[in-house]
Amino acid sequence: MSITLPALPSGKTDSFKAHGKYSSPNRRPIEPVGRHFLAHASRTLRGHTWSEYEKLEAERNVKQIETNEDEDLGDEEQSEELLAHDPREWKTADLYAVLGLSNLRWRATEDQIRRAHRKQVLKHHPDKKSASGGLDQDGFFKIIQKSLEIMTDSVKRQQYDSVDENANILPPAPKTQYDFFEAWGPVFESEGRFSKKQPVPSLGTLESSQADVDKFYQFWGKFDSWKTFEFKDEDVPDDTANRDHKRYIERKNISNRKKLKQEDNKRVIDLVERAHNEDPRIKLFKEAAKKEKERKKWEREAGSRQAAEEAARKKAEEEAAAKKAAEEAASTKANSKKAKEAAKAAKKKNKRAIRGAAKDNDYFGDSAKAADIDADIDLLIESFSDAQLVDVAGKVADASAAKAAIQSAASELIGAGKLSASTLKYFSA
Repeated sequence: MSITLPALPSGKTDSFKAHGKYSSPNRRPIEPVGRHFLAHASRTLRGHTWSEYEKLEAERNVKQIETNEDEDLGDEEQSEELLAHDPREWKTADLYAVLGLSNLRWRATEDQIRRAHRKQVLKHHPDKKSASGGLDQDGFFKIIQKSLEIMTDSVKRQQYDSVDENANILPPAPKTQYDFFEAWGPVFESEGRFSKKQPVPSLGTLESSQADVDKFYQFWGKFDSWKTFEFKDEDVPDDTANRDHKRYIERKNISNRKKLKQEDNKRVIDLVERAHNEDPRIKLFKEAAKKEKERKKWEREAGSRQAAEEAARKKAEEEAAAKKAAEEAASTKANSKKAKEAAKAAKKKNKRAIRGAAKDNDYFGDSAKAADIDADIDLLIESFSDAQLVDVAGKVADASAAKAAIQSAASELIGAGKLSASTLKYFSA
């Protein structure tokens, strides 16, 4: 293999100095090895694209991880009490603990159960026990075989899971301080595995909407469990000699299942009711509903309050107007009375002025006819209108014009037909 090096840039050759010589080339064999070559070869031979190859590798890695996680299946140590359990009372034993699966329990797959069983067989086989001097220690091995029989039969396993109290997660103790969601979430998750209807809604969080919370409690209010209690049945004797006794045991088992089912249903109802009562979201929703109810009531009553306020305002305005009108009427009446009194006083004054004009002017030089003048002036004054009275009173202030003013007023009355000339004695002409 020969390699041609690129030429140096122009103008740089003068300053270039070699500090050594190139080593002579050597031929080396290159072999197609390593994980990258194998990956390339795998893609090429199978015709996989990069994305397909990566997907397959990811699935292989997941399986490898799952295999590693299951390496300790069945390694769980059984207690001395469990190892000494009477095989005739195998129903009372913890069958998951027998297989070393007490940590997985109902979550264990059939493959995990079989692998755990193989480990238990290798560990507790009677041949192995007899080799170590335990010739009579095969009771636990019988329970192991019974456990496999139950766990690999879907119906029997369901019956056992229904009464497996070791798998239940208990609710928090009443009247204690705890985080509602951390305490009750696992409880409902555990109980939810028995639901005929799947999926089971989750408990949610404090931020869950009221619709989601109502949906959750509605689901549990109608919870339909597939739990069955046949596992607790009393064994029916195979002896057919006494059929009445066999039927009695069967009836007793049916009655007991019904009783256990009712008790379990009540337990779930009480559980849900307690959770509902302690749910902090329910308290928040009730407070919000109460505030909303009060707000609507306030808005509903706002119209009535506004109408009452408007009626009170109108009444106050009417009362104020009536009071003002009464005050104005009283004032007008008082002013009218004063005006009348003033007019009356002015009229009297004018009459006195006219009467006094004759006397003050020595009866206009006719003192002998003073009586006739006074009589005519009184008659004229009674016949004058208010305007004439004012006019004449103003004119008699001038002594020289007093007689002429009275005479002129008398002529106007006679001319207007308001007064007869024959009734006057002095001012008739």
